[in-house]
Amino acid sequence: MSENIRSTNLRFNLEKDTQKQAWQYLQTMDKQHFKSYSNVIAVALVEYFERYYRSQDDPYFETREREDRFVNQIISSVESAMEKTLPIFLAGCMAGLSQVPVAAAPITQQEPDAELDWDFLGE
Repeated sequence: MSENIRSTNLRFNLEKDTQKQAWQYLQTMDKQHFKSYSNVIAVALVEYFERYYRSQDDPYFETREREDRFVNQIISSVESAMEKTLPIFLAGCMAGLSQVPVAAAPITQQEPDAELDWDFLGE
């Protein structure tokens, strides 16, 4: 087993902002979620270098990534709005469909002149 384990030492210069911040993250990390320094550092290094090499191979990677995040925000906003309004809309439609249409009273055509007072014209 020990032939598959490599050991190294890390040194953080707390006078440098990035290294100080990295040290603070390691000191305040949730031990229940992050099991060890080794695991956190390994995951961080893999993500960092994968992103670095992907951006080297594809100069538009970050732009597409931002666009994808924006599209996902739009989709989730629309989904949220639909979840709120669709049940009310469908209930209204179903209520309208379930009502028995009332027969309209037949409209009798009256002569338009019957209601006018023609006395204003004089004789």
